[in-house]
Amino acid sequence: MNELVKEYLTYISENKNLSDNTIDAYKRDITIFQKFLVSNNLTYDKVNNMTLMSYTQSLASSGKKESSIARSVICLRNFYKYLVRTGRLEKAAVLDYEIPKYKRSIPEILTVEEVNRLLSTPDQNSIKGVRDKAMLEMMYASGIKISEMLNLTLEDIDLRFNYLRCKGTKGMERIIPLGKYCVECVDKYLKLRKELNTKDLKFLFLNNKGEKMSRQGFWKIIKYYSKKAKINKEINLYTLRHSIAVHMIENGADIRSLKELLGYKDISAVQVYIDAMKKQKLMEVYKNTHPRA
Repeated sequence: MNELVKEYLTYISENKNLSDNTIDAYKRDITIFQKFLVSNNLTYDKVNNMTLMSYTQSLASSGKKESSIARSVICLRNFYKYLVRTGRLEKAAVLDYEIPKYKRSIPEILTVEEVNRLLSTPDQNSIKGVRDKAMLEMMYASGIKISEMLNLTLEDIDLRFNYLRCKGTKGMERIIPLGKYCVECVDKYLKLRKELNTKDLKFLFLNNKGEKMSRQGFWKIIKYYSKKAKINKEINLYTLRHSIAVHMIENGADIRSLKELLGYKDISAVQVYIDAMKKQKLMEVYKNTHPRA
């Protein structure tokens, strides 16, 4: 099965226009499933619905979240579709296995005051601080995904007309407007960028070594400034993306426009932000009205 997995990963990397992170996730999911089959003396062509039920239960017992289990089943379905399409199998039970339903968890949201505190933290007297502020401002201004932002090139930015061109998964492209604060910060960064660009790269955001900024590098940036801004919330790479969604809904944005802005395929994905807004509002009401809050 190892050779089939390598062949499949090569196929999706060359033909499916998936991000490196998605391909890595597929590799992890299939590897875990492969170990499950080996431990139960099974081969990939002997998998049935009972096998899959036992597998998903083992994932749940190991502490996997419902969303991760659902993703694993989707991964296996796509893998088995490939096996059937290439003639390795005549049919596969996986294709009829129902994907476990899960409720999206409500993300942590920053208040507008917390966002302002975070964005004002970088030191504007250093190249690093100017770059970091430009990245944070862009994330909050556009709601762009971290992988999308790190793949931006100089050609994707138009500061004269205040927009960026974002290339999403599967070749989908969307135009995202940029606010004046973001434009000012990116413009300031571009004037200093040549001092970082020692390797003549076209990527918009570069690290201190003149290379493309990595997810891990940006993760460290967010953690550093959130701690410096004394924000006592669990912050991740998507916190600013989630926060802009809730803030725009609070200010009257319709969910269809928000879906287009954030690049979601399904409008139901925006519902989680409405739930987050309601939860946040309830917490504020409790804090402001309960005698012992």
